[in-house]
Amino acid sequence: MVTVSGLNRQTTEVNHEAAMIGENLSFVAGGRRILDAISCRVREGRITALVGPNGSGKSSLMRLLVRLEKPATGRVLLSGQDIVTFKRREFARRLAFLPQDMQTPPALSVRELVGCGRHPHRSTWRTETARDREIIEEAMDATDLADLSGRPVGALSGGERQRALIAMALAQETQILMLDEPTTYLDLRYQIQILELVRRLHDERGVTVCWVLHDLNEAALYSDDVIVLSKGRCVANGSPASVLTPDLIQDVFGVDVLRMTHPDDGGPVLLPSRRPKVNRGQAQL
Repeated sequence: MVTVSGLNRQTTEVNHEAAMIGENLSFVAGGRRILDAISCRVREGRITALVGPNGSGKSSLMRLLVRLEKPATGRVLLSGQDIVTFKRREFARRLAFLPQDMQTPPALSVRELVGCGRHPHRSTWRTETARDREIIEEAMDATDLADLSGRPVGALSGGERQRALIAMALAQETQILMLDEPTTYLDLRYQIQILELVRRLHDERGVTVCWVLHDLNEAALYSDDVIVLSKGRCVANGSPASVLTPDLIQDVFGVDVLRMTHPDDGGPVLLPSRRPKVNRGQAQL
């Protein structure tokens, strides 16, 4: 069921098993309520985008879902189990998270960085095994990094660095990949590279993905589901076609848009409207 705040609309959708469920999540920081009783779901085997205006709580919700912050109220379920009950290493085997502006030692080679993804599968003093090496090589091949394996991370372009971080997450061997603004600070070419890479990994490996995106058209084109946040609340959760309507975008973002149909896949394309606005009280001719 998709519900849109203030628009009195409901759309019925096929039910899918939820990989993650947020129940009645509230979050307070610095004495300010950032999230207010949010309930949402990330469906298994789908790509879900978290979208909303700046300050709407997208990254805060992501941090609750990956257990970096504790909610003031509510809980998060991973495969039906409260995430607080997982031990750290077990949780890291189930879910990989890439935050915004993740800091990495610049002298680390690409292969060494990707190898860090194997830590949840190794004891503290265990050396790298043949299985570890196999997974690392597969992760680099999947992200087209084999030719860059010996290059220092500090010498990579922005797009190459993001690919290396995603490869590290793949080496973690989880079925859930959480990405907080993976295309921020990248130019259009590298944005598309990262979006296409994640979509391909999802299609080929069945990885469940949840990412924070700012661009609504990118969210619509590359995601199966969209969760829309506004002022710390979840106002819609469903497919891009059912959720990203001109009414909702005006309601949430305060922007008039024209909605068109993408010629490739029939999905929604949103364009800012440049039509002259008419005052509500102005007489219609």
